[in-house]
Amino acid sequence: MKKEPNYYKDRVALNVLAGSLQNGIECYKAAEKHIVLGLLTKNYNDNQSAIEDMIEYQSEIENAISVGLGSGDPKQSMMVSQVAKVVQPQHVNQVFTGVGTSRALLEQNETVINGLVSPTGKVGMVNIATGPLSSKYSAEVSIDAAIALLKDMGGTSIKFFPMNGLAHKEEFVAVAKACAENEFALEPTGGIDLNNFTEILQIALDAGVKHIIPHIYSSIIDKKTGLTRPDDVAKLFEAVKELVG
Repeated sequence: MKKEPNYYKDRVALNVLAGSLQNGIECYKAAEKHIVLGLLTKNYNDNQSAIEDMIEYQSEIENAISVGLGSGDPKQSMMVSQVAKVVQPQHVNQVFTGVGTSRALLEQNETVINGLVSPTGKVGMVNIATGPLSSKYSAEVSIDAAIALLKDMGGTSIKFFPMNGLAHKEEFVAVAKACAENEFALEPTGGIDLNNFTEILQIALDAGVKHIIPHIYSSIIDKKTGLTRPDDVAKLFEAVKELVG
């Protein structure tokens, strides 16, 4: 069972939410398998129900699962680690302080684990206080230091959240540059839609980031059904193919 995302030309994999098993399958096909489907522990009452559901998805989408927190909720950190240990997904979303626990419980280095850092309003600086207790405070460090700390903990990528689209463009440019220089993956998240997706992905590609996993969530979800629109996923993937070449 493959435990690494299926990046398009070894560069980009989309990350969208799966509203149901069928919805996940449709989105998986729409992105021609270059995608990880987000399943949020916040939506489950306990570990076992999450595990059972995710294993069902696993067999249908070739393990293209992203175990998520749910709006970066630090209270979900331990549940994400415990569920991921059993499921062995291709992708794990974590708050900064939960990365080491997830990597240790997974007992392998293939699964991508991101560490959530937040914008500070200062170019080159990020807030790493995103854990269950630390999120009440602020701990600003250089993006290079944040990457080094994540590497120490077994992390694979920076999850830059919440970006609010291009509201933190200059900061994002600096984060992308640092990820490229430190050979670290990047996951832009928050407020990304069909209108700004191209510019955001282009920034990361231009910086030379090897692996990019943009998260596109609420903007492509049908409000009536709660399902991600496969047609929009297809549009996003067409943009990926055009930009990556």
